Amino acid sequence: MPIYEYVCRACEHEFEALQKMSDPVLTDCPECKAVELAKKVSAAGFRLKGGGWYETDFKSGGKKKNLAGDSASSGAAPTSSSSD
Repeated sequence: MPIYEYVCRACEHEFEALQKMSDPVLTDCPECKAVELAKKVSAAGFRLKGGGWYETDFKSGGKKKNLAGDSASSGAAPTSSSSD
């Protein structure tokens, strides 16, 4: 369940509430009992770090990693020569 941040416009009390996404937005301040709560916009509590889909698909700054491990950068299938 996500943690939402709220601030009261009347008394400026700030707090966090653990709620389901389907729960209704809180409206009553627990401190002053006024119906002046507003949901704050805040950053997510996780970080995309290390290798994985973000690293290989969405990170900019040069060439994409070749996940197949071959040295062909054009995307063509590698050819092999056989000596008979």
